[in-house]
Amino acid sequence: MRTFISGRVLTLFALGLTTLAPGPAAAGHRTGPLPDSFGWSSTGPLIGPKPDAGHPVVSVKDPTVFRSKNLRHPYMTTADGAGAWSLARTSSADWSRAADAPLAFRDPDPNIGNRHAAVPQVFHFAPHKLSYTVHQTGPPAYSTTKDPAGPGRWSAPRSFFDSETPALTESQGSGCWLDFWTICDRSDGYLFSDDNGHQYRSRTTLAEFPNGFRDTEIVIVEPNCFDLFEASNVHRLGHSGTYLMLVGALATGNDWRRCFRAWTADSPGGTWKPPADTEANALIRSNDVTFQDGRSARTKDFSHGEAIREGVDRSHSQLPWRWPR
Repeated sequence: MRTFISGRVLTLFALGLTTLAPGPAAAGHRTGPLPDSFGWSSTGPLIGPKPDAGHPVVSVKDPTVFRSKNLRHPYMTTADGAGAWSLARTSSADWSRAADAPLAFRDPDPNIGNRHAAVPQVFHFAPHKLSYTVHQTGPPAYSTTKDPAGPGRWSAPRSFFDSETPALTESQGSGCWLDFWTICDRSDGYLFSDDNGHQYRSRTTLAEFPNGFRDTEIVIVEPNCFDLFEASNVHRLGHSGTYLMLVGALATGNDWRRCFRAWTADSPGGTWKPPADTEANALIRSNDVTFQDGRSARTKDFSHGEAIREGVDRSHSQLPWRWPR
């Protein structure tokens, strides 16, 4: 587990069992179902806010990361003291160099500009030979580029939906539609989102993507809105055919700290079952985290990150969870 430092806020950067880094399966280890309980180790901060004359940012958070051209490329939300939100990215050969890498702010791109944009997710969609970033501009939106690792422009954001879906209108109450995540299987694309105690899922076909999202439904609901709060993301676990969904929550029955709950399914369109969805056995919570090299705990809140992917493909793809036998 890694963290971004973001002014006074520390945000979960990426998830991975601490026994092995992503890569080919190692001797003496296996890839398979999730264990019954979890333990995590945190490094120090990897990337911090780097304000300049035009960007008085105090926070970097909500990261997504992919590999390209032998570099890691985190995209992230930036926020300033006035409450303005935008996007940035950085690149480095390895995490030990990430803190020294410059931030490339995306607002100079005229297709992004000063509009509200936050919470990116970047992936490659091979049928179009394009990379997509899914992000918030209010409703769920996407932009495309041929080279997400380069300095070129992204397309102007376009919304996935012409109007708010009935499933959302009927259930959101005082909440807002937020934190959008896209994943595909062999035939369909799925858009997940959350808020106000509801986890939503919309579907389209690969042939129609990024258009045609429909059949929006609630796949998980909680009476307490803080039990499904933010930051949903979905990954495929190795070659197992199992999918893992993480959703941020607040431990309302305990200390009100942020944590991650988790569910699994045999497809993104399947039924989600809870292997780690309680406060006593969350996927990640402060009582499951140790800090390396004797460092004192910098935070008790763990939220809004994604699992580091083995690839950049739309299937989010081959995430190798491993632990000792």
